[in-house]
Amino acid sequence: MSDFLVIVESPAKAKTIERYLGSKYKVRASMGHVRDLPRSQTGVDVENNYEPKYITIRGKGPVLKELKTAAKKAKKVYLAADPDREGEAIAWHLAHSLDVDINTDCRVVFNEITKDAIKESFKHPRPINMDLVDAQQARRILDRLVGYNISPLLWKKVKKGLSAGRVQSVAVRLIIDREKEIQAFIPEEYWTINGDFLKGKDQFSASFHSIVGHDKAELSSEQDVQKILKQLKGNKFTVTSVAKKERKRNPAPPFTTSSLQQEAARKLNFRAKKTMMLAQQLYEGIELGKEGTVGLITYMRTDSTRVSEVAQSEAVDYIKSEFGEQFLKTEQKKEKQQANAQDAHEAIRPTSTFRDPNSLKEHLSRDQLRLYKLIWERFLASQMAQAVMDTMSVDLQNGDIVFRATGSKIKFPGFMKVYVEGTDDQVEESNKMLPDLNEGDEVFQKDIEPKQHFTQPPPRYTEARLVKTLEELGIGRPSTYAPTLDTIQKRGYVALDNKRFVPTELGEIINEIMLEFFPEIIDVEFTARMEKGLDYVEEGKVPWVKVIDEFYQGFEKHLKVAEQEMEKVEIKDEPAGEDCEICGHPMVFKMGRYGKFMACSNFPDCRNTKPIVKEIGVECPNCHEGTIVERKSKKRRIFYGCSRFPECDFISWDKPLPRSCPKCEGLLVEKKLKKGIQVQCVSCDYKEEPQA
Repeated sequence: MSDFLVIVESPAKAKTIERYLGSKYKVRASMGHVRDLPRSQTGVDVENNYEPKYITIRGKGPVLKELKTAAKKAKKVYLAADPDREGEAIAWHLAHSLDVDINTDCRVVFNEITKDAIKESFKHPRPINMDLVDAQQARRILDRLVGYNISPLLWKKVKKGLSAGRVQSVAVRLIIDREKEIQAFIPEEYWTINGDFLKGKDQFSASFHSIVGHDKAELSSEQDVQKILKQLKGNKFTVTSVAKKERKRNPAPPFTTSSLQQEAARKLNFRAKKTMMLAQQLYEGIELGKEGTVGLITYMRTDSTRVSEVAQSEAVDYIKSEFGEQFLKTEQKKEKQQANAQDAHEAIRPTSTFRDPNSLKEHLSRDQLRLYKLIWERFLASQMAQAVMDTMSVDLQNGDIVFRATGSKIKFPGFMKVYVEGTDDQVEESNKMLPDLNEGDEVFQKDIEPKQHFTQPPPRYTEARLVKTLEELGIGRPSTYAPTLDTIQKRGYVALDNKRFVPTELGEIINEIMLEFFPEIIDVEFTARMEKGLDYVEEGKVPWVKVIDEFYQGFEKHLKVAEQEMEKVEIKDEPAGEDCEICGHPMVFKMGRYGKFMACSNFPDCRNTKPIVKEIGVECPNCHEGTIVERKSKKRRIFYGCSRFPECDFISWDKPLPRSCPKCEGLLVEKKLKKGIQVQCVSCDYKEEPQA
């Protein structure tokens, strides 16, 4: 018989922890929640202080039976679920099922699965924190009241399989509102004038800046450009101003859940769901040969950028030994937290800085290693010195016309030696200094190039942008972002087009219904206030029943109106413009889980379906009879193939172009690079300059 029983959520975590605790401890996994609200009914008694009705989750009976047997044999039971609201609720449900007194020191929490952290946490067990449990209960009940009351209405009035939720409805609204902005956007013309200049043999670039005596001039038409060009006298410019400065740049703080999802999307092209799955694996433990199973990162659901003194000290030792003392932070600056951050535990960081990515290559999968490397580099950089940049700004004057040249170079790389934060707009920082220029110097214009531009509409949301926006607005919590993005796609409310969200017709219909009948549910400020209310419950400032009641009183009124006044919505099938090759009936466009497809209007008598193919205006280079069409693989990746498939088996991951190679007349394709596109030939070594 073991003296102590420890219950965690996952078998991977159980295996790691049991090895650290020794023979007196038996560690078992609950496989997540063991109790929840029933799926077949709302399970909330609104007439009795919103009392929840919990039942054992289907399929968890054998797990619970095994845990009860083990608990009876143990002297003491420790509940060691994750260190957040959800984990506290799991511990509470387990305590209820196993007859463990929640007021005893039965709860153990740790932020990382390492030997020292685990042993230390068992020295400080505590009672279950009912404020945390109540905050989780309140969220669960709120979501149940919304989902189980609105979803049946949508099934009845629109179609089966739909759902509505507090966070997902706001996310869909943000995507639709952005699409409306894009459609309403009116581009405005503007021009720039760029020039290449020579100082001796040194060449540099400068752009039109202003007219003497005026602020920076705006060029809104070609006429404005011509006026400027007519004022230039010859090709000689005089240097009238030289400004040299030293600029310091701070490292980004270590990762939170949100910033990890954003950066993994930018740098690794990972979806939020994939990022969290891999992070979970790294947190729970990886087999490292003789070292055994080791948790490689701290807990991955957090909105805090705080770092423990122990971790800071270890990072200092590593930086000193690998880079030298000049790369150390001069002072440990306290990171600024988000206004709505709970700061329950640390930032996401490696459990040991000395466990660098290279040392783990043989133990991690390719994607695990890439994510670990990102986390490790971001944390290490956050503990390093500022980067120092030398910047230079020079004004060149010809008559009353002023051009400005700017340049910069890294004087001291600091944290940039390890890591530089990505951006959604992929703006590269120049690292090119201007030649040695002084006031009064003469430089010569080599050539001038005016360019026409048009203002661009706001960009559609990528997963990274949407997560960032939800976080900034105070909508949802670290654990909700990935499932929310997954749900709105599975329901068919939005689709991804070139990695950017676009609303579907169904999404727009549901959004209009929600706006008309449940405006508060999709109101950004109202939803953010609800999140704040849940935070107050966690802090013990407000009873959870009060938060629920304040919401439900208004919601119930909207619900009654919707049940009486909501009209049935008929989603008409859009004609596809061609007939079914099997039965001759017209084909129509349908909306499926993965977007639109063509189906026979004679369904269910005829079940013929076809994918929608997009012609790109290129003759097939293989058979010269078919044309190249854009298709999607089973994993939704775009590829190009012959329209005569399967008679012709030509396929290409790169987009074929309608022009031939000027060198060998072979097929030209657009090859996607990390930053831009390059046109190249598939038959010879011909390549064109990459385009942004």
